[in-house]
Amino acid sequence: MNRRRSVSKLEAPSQADGQHLLEVRDLKTHFITPLGRVRAVNGVSFTLDRGKTLGIVGESGSGKTVLSRSVMNLLPKNNVVREGLVNFEGRDITGLSPKEMRQVWGIDIAMVFQDPMTSLNPVVKVGRQITESLRFHLDLDKNEAHQTAVELLRSVNIPEPEKRVDEYPHQLSGGMRQRVTIAIALACGPKLLMADEPTTALDVTVQAQILDLLHRQQRERDMGMVLVTHDLGVVAGRTDEIIVMYGGNVVEKAPTPVLFSQMKMPYTEALLRSIPRLENESHTRLKIIGGRPPDLINPPKGCNFSPRCPYAQPKCHEEEPPLVDAASPGHQYACWFPVGTPENRAAFERNIEAQLPQTLVTLEANPTEATHGR
Repeated sequence: MNRRRSVSKLEAPSQADGQHLLEVRDLKTHFITPLGRVRAVNGVSFTLDRGKTLGIVGESGSGKTVLSRSVMNLLPKNNVVREGLVNFEGRDITGLSPKEMRQVWGIDIAMVFQDPMTSLNPVVKVGRQITESLRFHLDLDKNEAHQTAVELLRSVNIPEPEKRVDEYPHQLSGGMRQRVTIAIALACGPKLLMADEPTTALDVTVQAQILDLLHRQQRERDMGMVLVTHDLGVVAGRTDEIIVMYGGNVVEKAPTPVLFSQMKMPYTEALLRSIPRLENESHTRLKIIGGRPPDLINPPKGCNFSPRCPYAQPKCHEEEPPLVDAASPGHQYACWFPVGTPENRAAFERNIEAQLPQTLVTLEANPTEATHGR
């Protein structure tokens, strides 16, 4: 069977009207350990269309990376419970075997991993690592694959690609290595790109270059893209929709402009406050989120964020809030006392009077908000 497919001019997808590129429904991923069941992902649902970018945001341990690997079926074989539905272009890929998934990885769905030093083979030249997927999926001969690899390196802004193609990963800078992993992911023209913390190990200037590169490639190729990060600032201007995860759950979901202007979940607010700001003076201390992420083996009763939330009330410690619709279309949140409401203000003031530790941490980080003014 001839699997040859152009990587320079990709065809428009033959999607039926109303069919999403990716549909994830009630996806759960739990790990069985000697200490108990780790509930890493709990009933996550979302859709993504071609040409759109979805941001998945949360602290380390929130479940965002496990979610992306669950979608791609890149999980260990043993001691993993995976339930739910993953549809790609209307096809259920949830239960595909690794052999069957090899016909999906790379050519339909590709991933850019966090650390290029661990995702690249240190003893194999860069060019060969790119041409491997080209020859497997597209049946290109050796010369064609080599020339395509050079063009891919050029497309991701690597200088002297004819030279770099014959170098090893350790001969490249961190930014170049990450560009190589992007070139590998884009080699076969995937329709969906999963980018898992693609700028974690890079300095700020190179981070911006890599993010701009991903954004440009996504637009030029009309791909769907899932951008996984711990930083709300990364997804602010580069996504169409954002999912905020905490303790394996989706706690807020909204179109990007709506999330930043009308956020409801206190955890989302805390993430936004923790971003460094240009207007702050030099050496200004970052605003922290007090406490620790929840134990996913023995999660707290009620809302997972309640032990750290400055607005938490007794109800929050007893009842888990459902994901409900906000006034704006496509905006959902899980909170009993959503940000910006009279109930939220009253809860904050009650906690100030009670001298609750998590509320005092918020006051210390935001001394001008003693009356919870917004």
